[in-house]
Amino acid sequence: MNYHVYILECSDESLYVGCTNNLEKRVRQHNESKHGARYTKLRRPVVLMYSEKFETLREARQREREIKGWRREKKLNLINKA
Repeated sequence: MNYHVYILECSDESLYVGCTNNLEKRVRQHNESKHGARYTKLRRPVVLMYSEKFETLREARQREREIKGWRREKKLNLINKA
């Protein structure tokens, strides 16, 4: 199973970082479902801007924590390099 770390851009131009094992389903949940994160429910629609794939959940969670700790500018640089 693969895991993805992803960055969404919300309607208010804020960035949201998350982790999932089903990227398409999770983005759909963020936009349409009650199962989306509370943060994104208030800022719909969201757009997938970036993702990375990992083989283990541990690796993905570590990378998610790393990116969440970054300032906005560094996240935007990562998105723009992709």
